[in-house]
Amino acid sequence: MAGMKRLLLILAMALVALPAHAAPKAELWDRWVGSNETSTRSVDHSPWDRFLAAYVVAGDDGINRVRYGDVAPADRAALDNYIAGLSAIPVTTLRRDEQRAFWINLYNAVTVQVVLAFYPVDSIRDIRSGIFSPGPWGKELVTVEDVALTLDDIEHRILRPGWRDPRIHYALNCASIGCPNLLPSAFTVDNTDALMTRAAREYVNHPRGVSVENGTAMASSIYDWFAEDFGGTESGVNAHLSQFADPALAESLKAVNEYRYSYDWNLNDTNQ
Repeated sequence: MAGMKRLLLILAMALVALPAHAAPKAELWDRWVGSNETSTRSVDHSPWDRFLAAYVVAGDDGINRVRYGDVAPADRAALDNYIAGLSAIPVTTLRRDEQRAFWINLYNAVTVQVVLAFYPVDSIRDIRSGIFSPGPWGKELVTVEDVALTLDDIEHRILRPGWRDPRIHYALNCASIGCPNLLPSAFTVDNTDALMTRAAREYVNHPRGVSVENGTAMASSIYDWFAEDFGGTESGVNAHLSQFADPALAESLKAVNEYRYSYDWNLNDTNQ
């Protein structure tokens, strides 16, 4: 009995000691590298666009939140049908630019879907993939081309290594206050590049992205977890931030001699 209590205590201590987010490396899954640049197929993201327009609310504080508690049954069913429709598309037969919008929208839509399935929750990290796995990212949640996928697969094995564009981080939303905003419109072939740049600028120039005081940059943990995507060093992160910073912030970044990181995992919920 005493041995069992000791084991449970060790397990509990290990759970508490886990990092807030163990960031996987970007490792390309060869299964998804195929494309057909002669394809003329266009994926319809209008159901997701309508959902976002109806339930994403831009706050006065610069943070977009979702009205999870107000989602009507019909709109939840429409979201489920949209994801099911994406699941039925042979994505590797699409053009690369069509694939990028496909994967970004799928990631964000499935994230909202899983939050709704467990709502109300205080944080997406309360939805666990396993006892030692905070968050749903490691759980198989969607099937594409008969392959079961996790959110981690989409982000770290398809999008990040497949496109090698740090702006991907600003397009994906993890349903948290600390995350770049869930935009109120869907990504499409025509708008993805512009939306990623817009999202990067909005996040970098918001305090949860980075702020500077007396030579110390208080930055999002995204730039620590995924430093390899932002140059691999703090000077690389600084250069990346400067690229999207407004003039005043860009000037203050020149004097940075220390970086500190933080992240707010509270749900991006209008009711919180």
